[in-house]
Amino acid sequence: MVSLRFPTATFAHLPPPPPPHRAAIAAAIAAAAAAAAAAASFTLTAKSAGRPLPHPAHSAPLWASLSLADGATPGNVEPRTGAAFPAEAAGGRRLLGVGLRKTTVLGLKSIDVYAFGVYADDSDLKQLRDKYQKLPVSELKENAELISDALERDIRMTVRLQIVYGRLSIGSVRSAFEKSVGSRLQKFGGSDTKELLQSFVSLFKDEYKLSKGSVIELSRESNHVLKISIQGEEVGSIQNKLLCQSILDLYIGDDPFDRSAKDNIQGSLASIIKA
Repeated sequence: MVSLRFPTATFAHLPPPPPPHRAAIAAAIAAAAAAAAAAASFTLTAKSAGRPLPHPAHSAPLWASLSLADGATPGNVEPRTGAAFPAEAAGGRRLLGVGLRKTTVLGLKSIDVYAFGVYADDSDLKQLRDKYQKLPVSELKENAELISDALERDIRMTVRLQIVYGRLSIGSVRSAFEKSVGSRLQKFGGSDTKELLQSFVSLFKDEYKLSKGSVIELSRESNHVLKISIQGEEVGSIQNKLLCQSILDLYIGDDPFDRSAKDNIQGSLASIIKA
């Protein structure tokens, strides 16, 4: 180790600086707390994308943190929660749109439960081109038959759920699906669907733990096989056209969880068909 020595020098003794004013200290503490709270509000974006936020060499405005998560663009981010979705899901399926599942507790308090993204396979969507290619995009965006065909046909699609409510248990997910999917099964298949419904909800076992940012994927594969995965782990699959149709109907059907999301998804479908 090199030792640096400097000649002794005499310096004048300066009086110590006056202590900071109490009001200035309080203002600095308040500003720091506000900045910490604002930064914490964006943590979910990084977790939802499944990657930590990068550490920039210099400070950036808070609004920029949305774009830091997985290279998210505005169309990939659910704006009310900040949950970011990849532009493509497994198998190269394209993101059509994002939305939010809300619920009401005791008819009073509204809770954001999970954000969702709906994906579809481009090559499979070509099945719809022969029927709709002569219609303008503006008409396709309002065409209810387009959605009916997307639900009915053997088109590979994925619904990706990203949990935003930190107290959500797997049991709550199971109960919610039992009610919502059960009503859709009756809508499309009649009352004799209890066994099918139980085979689906039984896959959401208590051993799976959920937290903010947890991901559940419901995928319709070829030949109407529904594949369910939690945090990237496949937990089961069921081959049943009615079940696949009923689950997708929750997000893009006549009475969807998020009406604006359904409209955006249908607009994306129309644009892809006409491309």
